[in-house]
Amino acid sequence: MEYSIDTREAWVTGQHMNAWACRVRILKIALKPTHWLNADALMLSSFSQSAEIMPKSSHRKKWNAKERRPGDSVMPDPRDTDLVIPVMGSSGVGKSTFINSVIALAQVRQGSASVGHDLRSRTTNVEHFTVPLPRDPSRRLVFVDTPGFDDTYVEDSEILRRIAVWLAKSYSDNMKLAGVVYLHEISQPRMMGTPLKNLEMFRHLCGDKAVQNVILATTKWDEVTEDVGSRREKQLVEKYWKHMLDLGSGMCRFLRTPESAWEIVNLILDRVQHSTVDSLQIQVELVDLRKIIPETEAGRTLRCTLEELLVSEKKVAEQLRRDGGTKKDSRLWETFSEHQAKIQSTLNQIQELKIPLSRRITSFLSNRP
Repeated sequence: MEYSIDTREAWVTGQHMNAWACRVRILKIALKPTHWLNADALMLSSFSQSAEIMPKSSHRKKWNAKERRPGDSVMPDPRDTDLVIPVMGSSGVGKSTFINSVIALAQVRQGSASVGHDLRSRTTNVEHFTVPLPRDPSRRLVFVDTPGFDDTYVEDSEILRRIAVWLAKSYSDNMKLAGVVYLHEISQPRMMGTPLKNLEMFRHLCGDKAVQNVILATTKWDEVTEDVGSRREKQLVEKYWKHMLDLGSGMCRFLRTPESAWEIVNLILDRVQHSTVDSLQIQVELVDLRKIIPETEAGRTLRCTLEELLVSEKKVAEQLRRDGGTKKDSRLWETFSEHQAKIQSTLNQIQELKIPLSRRITSFLSNRP
């Protein structure tokens, strides 16, 4: 039986491992289409055949769906035995590539001739894809491809709403969260701007309790040298991801192969056996606590971020005006007009994320001693 193995090491952390970190070996196995048994072995390798993978969810409250709109993506046939794995990160980080890689190996296992679902590299809507749970094909793994914040065509407030709607509906339908994959480009020289905003939003969507079910994975290792990548990886561990790692998140590398993708999935399934958390913070806020999106931690965080952005945009626009941003100078006028449009867009988003007065009054009265 022919296959080639190239081993790479990645660091994975977890509370249930009785150590801050342990080494796992990521096997890059070049499988031929006829070797479906090898695919089975890889997909099942990280968790015990006899271990129970999350029983079906207990009955939950029904979501009032006030913020759902026509055309929103939701799961059309939810099951209470489903295990949900959202995949999050900035636009272009490799979320669709990751899910395609998962699907590819699952199809090899099933003996399918076609591989992949041809996911678009730039997702603007929430999309979901299912594969059978390897150890129990009667159950499904549901992978959720989410758009990143700072999308060119869709405002951040709308991105948050779309993600929140899918998550709230799935939670209300008794689908169980298995874990979350958060992807970050190791080829990014600095953690600032869009990557930093996406990380902050991700943390507030998850909440501290669900962080133990998160795998933080770096992508695009083929675009950097090992030395540069390792140095940036160390900075993530010691600074930007430290809080989540301390709370039990795992960390590894995604090497753009089906085998590497399934190693990450198996790490999540391993954690499912030890975790009592089956939801994200925003799901509990919207369904159990009956909050609206502006009242959630993610909504409040985005509003504060937009308010800071508005101040910066106004300063730039004022400087352009002083520099001669009039119709006499077409180039400056075009730039000035673009910034005015950005300001209006930011104002609109802030308005959408404001908590209505009626709800603020109700909240104030309910919190009175």
